[in-house]
Amino acid sequence: QALADATELKRSACASVLNSLAEIVTKEVKKTGKIIVPGITMLKTRVKPATKAGKKEIFGKVCMVQAKPAKTVIKAFPVAALKKSI
Repeated sequence: QALADATELKRSACASVLNSLAEIVTKEVKKTGKIIVPGITMLKTRVKPATKAGKKEIFGKVCMVQAKPAKTVIKAFPVAALKKSI
């Protein structure tokens, strides 16, 4: 709603723009592993390594931990201008 008021567009038009932006960002991150949304954020993919099964001490208790496979996660980094404004 705030975007529609600021740009003087209909709410449905703003929703379709944001949906198409989400699709484009998804495709680009899958393809290259990094994308910058100007003025807002930079998205990067990172591979988290696999973890072994075993015992871990969590808050003073020893717990059994299952093995987990490696997986790709997406990390978001705010743009410097956004950091300075806060």
